[in-house]
Amino acid sequence: MFLWRSEVLPGVSVAFTDTTAGNLALHVGDNGPSVLQRRDELNAAAGIAPRSFRYMNQVHGNHVALMGSAAETPTADAMVSRSEPLAVMVADCIPLVLVAESDSGPLLGVVHAGRPGLASGIIPAAVEQLRVAGAKNIRAWLGPSICGACYEVPADLRDEVSAVVPSAWATTTWGTPALDLPAGAASQLEAEGAVIEYRGPCTLETESLYSYRRDQRSGRFVGLVWAHD
Repeated sequence: MFLWRSEVLPGVSVAFTDTTAGNLALHVGDNGPSVLQRRDELNAAAGIAPRSFRYMNQVHGNHVALMGSAAETPTADAMVSRSEPLAVMVADCIPLVLVAESDSGPLLGVVHAGRPGLASGIIPAAVEQLRVAGAKNIRAWLGPSICGACYEVPADLRDEVSAVVPSAWATTTWGTPALDLPAGAASQLEAEGAVIEYRGPCTLETESLYSYRRDQRSGRFVGLVWAHD
């Protein structure tokens, strides 16, 4: 079920699922009750039941939702919380997880960092919200995503994004224009003073992960962060 899982602070865990957890998204044409059942199984596997992971309506924007105990599903591409378990869905975009310390306990964050979000600053926006909440020692886990050697794009799109995020400029292994989203995300995190703890593999190259570029009918895997009871 988990490609990678670790307790990253006392009482706080980060994980990324693989295809053995099944599709966890409700918006890709899967059977809704089956998706909800898989989410319940994930809650149990993470040890948070009867609590549930909180999901977003992801729109490739740069809005950060501050999560309380109300059971809303925000339209956003990042969430920040003190105690709510958080999930971010992807199939080639970066599932970024953020954990920080504060005077009142750990702070948790997740970010959906695709090409539009990277260019529009969703990562710095999420880090800023953590800092507003009192974050210290921000750490980051860059989950599996498509790599710069595989993410072919038109030349004008590469120029557009790399004009804002120069480190995202890349070339595929077959010599065509590309974008390196993980490199771009890493440069933004480093500029914000966040320490990168983990970098996941390429989704297109890893059969045990969903990839939209490999299969447009793909499901979604998730990046997760939660505080233990």
